[in-house]
Amino acid sequence: MAHPAQIRIPATYMRGGTSKGVFFRLQDLPASCQQPGAARDRLFLRVIGSPDPYAAHIDGMGGATSSTSKCVILSKSSVPDHDVDYLYGQVAIDKPFVDWSGNCGNLSTAAGAFALHAGLVDPARIPDNGVCVVRIWQANIRKTIIAHVPVSQGQVQESGDFELDGVTFPAAEIVLDFLDPSDDEGEGAAMFPTGNLVDELEVPGVGKLQATLITAGIPTVFVNAADIGYTGTELREQINTDPAALQRFEAIRVAGALRMGLIKTPEEAATRQHTPKIAFVAPPASYSASSGKTIAAADIDLLVRALSMGKLHHAMMGTCAVAIGTAAAIPGTLVNLAAGGGARDAVRFGHPSGTLRVGAAACLLDGSWTVSKASMSRSARILMEGWVRVPGDTC
Repeated sequence: MAHPAQIRIPATYMRGGTSKGVFFRLQDLPASCQQPGAARDRLFLRVIGSPDPYAAHIDGMGGATSSTSKCVILSKSSVPDHDVDYLYGQVAIDKPFVDWSGNCGNLSTAAGAFALHAGLVDPARIPDNGVCVVRIWQANIRKTIIAHVPVSQGQVQESGDFELDGVTFPAAEIVLDFLDPSDDEGEGAAMFPTGNLVDELEVPGVGKLQATLITAGIPTVFVNAADIGYTGTELREQINTDPAALQRFEAIRVAGALRMGLIKTPEEAATRQHTPKIAFVAPPASYSASSGKTIAAADIDLLVRALSMGKLHHAMMGTCAVAIGTAAAIPGTLVNLAAGGGARDAVRFGHPSGTLRVGAAACLLDGSWTVSKASMSRSARILMEGWVRVPGDTC
């Protein structure tokens, strides 16, 4: 029986922050995949190697974690005063599903670098040496991200001495500015969809919980670690090997999504796995990070652990870091209270792999909180470039 030959598609495998993904230029995709739809989803699933009942991604480019099962499309921007459009797909590991409902903050770093690598930025805007300001239109959430990408001899400078907890080796620092990061969906179409800094959620099987529901960076449900039996110092293994715990977290996430107006029924949560995120916070405490490094309570403002695609993240999602920084800047949120309360324009939090600092400029305007910008530093580099191959009948 004859089978179609594999096709090859130009692609670049990149690390951005604490994530990895397969990057494509829109123009390089097969014609059937240059528009949103089933063909594009099939392609990304096959590239990553999903769905995989073995949860190993042996037959694909994925890494069998939410941090490494990602695809990105970039193209010259269709939006005035922007360089590129950046579209992100979170590929499920064990289901035939690609979630387009949110952004990846970590891969936003690589998007800025890839825009230069791929020739998508006007050469007149690229200095011979210095920093290139790449204006990114994040097409999933329709927001602007500014990436400050270091350039040496007209090319992206990838090597450097910037260290990022959760990444083994140092690299060049890329500063990201997320402009007006509050999302525009949900019933309230505001940073706090319910209008409250703290809500009471009734969670089936869990009970009543205080929660901060925020849509900055990415829709996120924050709860107190102590209220669900944790300290905030937990590492991945303590959560991800406990099916009952993961089920409780999903119940909290679904309750938050309903209250935020992101879904109308609990069943819809299965088609929206990427958002909202669920995170738990606690006051600072000393702990050993996953690398064995000691994180001292005196060196952080609070503890945060967050789940992505149903599992505790090994470090921190970049978009969730934006939510953390924004909520920390607003007195009265659970994040702000865990950090000691009061006004602040930056916060350093402890996560499973170490620490991260994020800044946010928030203000109260006409009775509503707004945030003009959130900023953080990450790094990115190309791991491999060439072609990715998939069976010819994929798309």
